[in-house]
Amino acid sequence: MSTVESTTHGVPSAAPIVLERAAVRNWKPPIGLGAFAIIAVLIFVIGGRGGTTTFKLSTDSDLIQLPPIFAPVTVVTTVVIVLLFLGAIASAYLSFTARKTPLWLTAVFALLFLAAFLTWAAADATIPIPGLLVGTVGLSVPLIFGALGGVISERVGVVNVAIEGQLLAGAFASAVVASVTQQPVAGLLAATIAGVLVSFVLAAFSIKYIVDQVIVGVVLNVLVVGLTSFLFSKVLAPNAAVLNSPPRFERIPIPVLGEIPILGPVLFRQTIIVYIMYIAVAVVWFALFKTKWGLRLRSVGEHPQAADTVGINVNRTRFWNVSLAGAIAGFGGAYFTLGSVGGFNKEMTAGAGFIALAAVIFGRWDPIRATLAALLFGFASNLQSVLSIIGSPVPSEFMLMLPYLVTIFAVAGLVGQVRGPAASGKPYIKS
Repeated sequence: MSTVESTTHGVPSAAPIVLERAAVRNWKPPIGLGAFAIIAVLIFVIGGRGGTTTFKLSTDSDLIQLPPIFAPVTVVTTVVIVLLFLGAIASAYLSFTARKTPLWLTAVFALLFLAAFLTWAAADATIPIPGLLVGTVGLSVPLIFGALGGVISERVGVVNVAIEGQLLAGAFASAVVASVTQQPVAGLLAATIAGVLVSFVLAAFSIKYIVDQVIVGVVLNVLVVGLTSFLFSKVLAPNAAVLNSPPRFERIPIPVLGEIPILGPVLFRQTIIVYIMYIAVAVVWFALFKTKWGLRLRSVGEHPQAADTVGINVNRTRFWNVSLAGAIAGFGGAYFTLGSVGGFNKEMTAGAGFIALAAVIFGRWDPIRATLAALLFGFASNLQSVLSIIGSPVPSEFMLMLPYLVTIFAVAGLVGQVRGPAASGKPYIKS
């Protein structure tokens, strides 16, 4: 609080004017947490189930065997409901006192809700935690590569809606080249080149010819889907033994690290593509925020006029970094054929590029946060498969929608109003 004296014709007035800073209260977090607490009551009380859920913590091949956890459904769901309401009340108190709800409180709230949901959904059944997490990482790999490409592209000022097309082109090229050469490494190289070619078109039309970037991205997605579907039907399917039978990368367990309980099977018994993904996330983060290249890239995406005045060629910087983004996304597309499925199918990316784009926004254009967002979406995708296998009462149609519902909620509900790179989506015309 501060005071100033008002003046009348230059003479100070006796009555001070009191200036108060209005308290800013954000009621969005407590409303969201309260809504989920009520949803928990509807699911766990009205749709209550008895029995005991078993959480298996080790695989049969683990050197160190952890005992399973037995969770009584009624006890767990009741305790969690109470904790959820306490969390919502705490968030409401913080908002009333004009303080932010800390991220850790939201994270704990989400973990409690998830634990209760899994316990309720798998009543009298067993959930293999390592299998659930291994599947999560597997489904997240192309999302993470796509998100890294999206972060680089948007940080330099070009909206990359064509991630879907880059992933699909990478999957197609890797399948064909690896099948012909019987060398999966050659397939990885072909996937990278395919992603670059798609991004070349995006860069040329959006940067040089100043076509709307979103429209170019959508058209490229449709083009790649149509082209790969046509070639699959007319070329690959009739010659599957020669053109669509790529060798897959074998899993490479890392000694010692691979024997760590839970984390070992999830993180350190993976293929070479996954290990490269770990390196890629760290390298992109470091290069983006700790190097001269990253500073130039971000300056072009934030204020291209200022970057131009210090001698940075804006359009050239955008062109080559959009191409780099396409190479990373195309590399991720190779995981579909060389690390997961083992052959190319029509539209096999199934919207992964759009979920990767959502991870970019959810992660606030940061490589680490975008990776975590991609893991969240991968977990939602794998969860519907696991619950379907164990016979969960949750309708299968809802479980198929789960990854996309999480995407919508995360972007619209959790992110809210965030500011991306200031010049993203805006063409630069040198004056």
